[in-house]
Amino acid sequence: MSWETIVVSPHFDDAVLSVAGLLARREGDAVIVTALGGAAGEALSAWDRLCGFVSAEETARERRAEDARACEILGVDQVVLDNPDVPAAGLPLDDLEAFLTEHATPRTRVLVPMGIGNADHEAVRDRALDVLRKVETLEPWVYADLPYASAVREWGSPAAGEALATRPPVRALAERYRLRPGPRLSLDEGGWMLKRRATLAYASQIAPLACDYGEFLAMPGPLQHELVWVLGD
Repeated sequence: MSWETIVVSPHFDDAVLSVAGLLARREGDAVIVTALGGAAGEALSAWDRLCGFVSAEETARERRAEDARACEILGVDQVVLDNPDVPAAGLPLDDLEAFLTEHATPRTRVLVPMGIGNADHEAVRDRALDVLRKVETLEPWVYADLPYASAVREWGSPAAGEALATRPPVRALAERYRLRPGPRLSLDEGGWMLKRRATLAYASQIAPLACDYGEFLAMPGPLQHELVWVLGD
């Protein structure tokens, strides 16, 4: 299978929350590949318990089904890697390397998370970028992780990128690569309606996210805005 756009999502929902609007405007076929799509093990995390699950196996199964519905709404393909949903820094993520090695070409638009607000996102980002550096002339896009990035008060304004540049994950990446501003979207009514439908497919996550981020589904609101950087050597 060949895709014009590949979005690397650390967990189920990260890609949709962060770049559903960009995906809706894409040209050609696209895929969301979830790096940590497997069951976490025997122990149920506090977050999964808040989402109403009773076992790690149920969590992985139901979240995969939610992700499939979201991908169907956006008209993109779904690829789920079986790495357990545990701290990603301790995982080799060899299957992510294999996927990107096979499918990323100089003509592919590849989006990876910046890692704002979540250490797992940073680990997945670094593993993906290590692989993508081997693809000559490919310049990955790095997306602002939502809802975490919306914590800066400038979110949704032209100053958002500058405000986020002070965050450790962005600073760390800027020390290794040349970052320049990429697409910045403020979704209109039609774009928001589509993104909202895709976001609501992750039904198990909505209540806990609202506890942490308040009215994150409001319109206008944080998910209406999307921000991307372009990465160069």
